[in-house]
Amino acid sequence: MATTMSVATASFPLRRNLPSPARNNRRLPCRSSRIVLASVDQTASAQGIKIAEGNGGLPKVSLVSPHGSEAEIYLFGACVTSWKVPSGKDLLFVRPDAVFNGQKPISGGIPHCFPQFGPGPIQQHGFARNMTWSVTDSDNIEGDPVITLELKDDPYSRSMWDFRFQALYKVRLNSKSLSTVLTITNMDTKPFAFTTALHTYFKGKEELLGISKASISGVSVKGLKGCKTLNKDPDPANPLEGKEEREAVTFPGFVDCIYLDAPEQIQLDNGLGDTITIQNRNWTDAVLWNPHLQMESCYKDFVCVENAKIGKVQLEPQQSWVAEQKIFVG
Repeated sequence: MATTMSVATASFPLRRNLPSPARNNRRLPCRSSRIVLASVDQTASAQGIKIAEGNGGLPKVSLVSPHGSEAEIYLFGACVTSWKVPSGKDLLFVRPDAVFNGQKPISGGIPHCFPQFGPGPIQQHGFARNMTWSVTDSDNIEGDPVITLELKDDPYSRSMWDFRFQALYKVRLNSKSLSTVLTITNMDTKPFAFTTALHTYFKGKEELLGISKASISGVSVKGLKGCKTLNKDPDPANPLEGKEEREAVTFPGFVDCIYLDAPEQIQLDNGLGDTITIQNRNWTDAVLWNPHLQMESCYKDFVCVENAKIGKVQLEPQQSWVAEQKIFVG
């Protein structure tokens, strides 16, 4: 049952008139709904959802489970920057060079890549991580706080990618899991295509290799054996095609590899005593990345394990594409 909450300030962007969620690539009509949203008051806090000022004055949404887990999502980029389990341990990583000024993407957490993954004709990883999303709905389902964010085209996005679209991003926090649903709808009168990913940074642990050298090789990922690979090491512009033969993929040095037709579940051992299961629906590919010495200040502290859609998604007008991710411990 949806929870109605009062709005204490008009400084946060709000949207209305959103389409109802769609199944994968199905057409559906729009419906109009009047939504009153959470803000910084005691009622919102009691429901486990609060909107407050974050780093750099940017608005952020805080989700708190009654079981003690917590998450934070910045409206700028719809970037999840923190996911704490009941023990208080944060399993996500935000880079020390991350800036919170609304001028460039937040480096870390779970940034969006849309409508382009990686380099291409528009800016690196697209523009969704460099725009402010709006809160469209809030809910509390069996004690789990749920928030839905929205991004729509504007002159900035159309200057790079001249299409009308809507992106809805639903985030649900459970005691042991963080779930997201991304829905992209073509609001234009002409078809379009896109690629996308959730560029998730997980905390990891270095493993000492002698007196002065270290790596992130205390981390491993299982479940990718048999996948076709596109390895960007040593030449990112010309990935090497191959097949993953390892039961557990490790990170002894620079790693930038795409796994095509990845399974719906893989497991990350973060080297910190946690086994994190990463499930997905309709994210058909996976990406592993660690920059090694290219990012010497912090590469030993994180690894990126990303759900992605490397092949282009084609959408006709009023058609939607939906992908789900669930990450949990244990």
